[in-house]
Amino acid sequence: MPRDAPDWIIERRREPGDRIADLRVAAHHTQESFCEATGISRSHLQRIESGEADPRYGDLLRIAAALDTRVSLLVD
Repeated sequence: MPRDAPDWIIERRREPGDRIADLRVAAHHTQESFCEATGISRSHLQRIESGEADPRYGDLLRIAAALDTRVSLLVD
């Protein structure tokens, strides 16, 4: 994400990451156990949860499956 992105875009990028982190914690997963369950590297998961990286659709599918939820819940 370019550093000159408007604040509203930066904030909207954080929302799915916050939701993923909240659901992961509620499911009693550490980042390490969640990475094992999803096949996503810990550094990439950290960047997704912090809003620094946009998750690819495949990442969202893996995350939703590990959380037993729908992709739409993660990004809505």
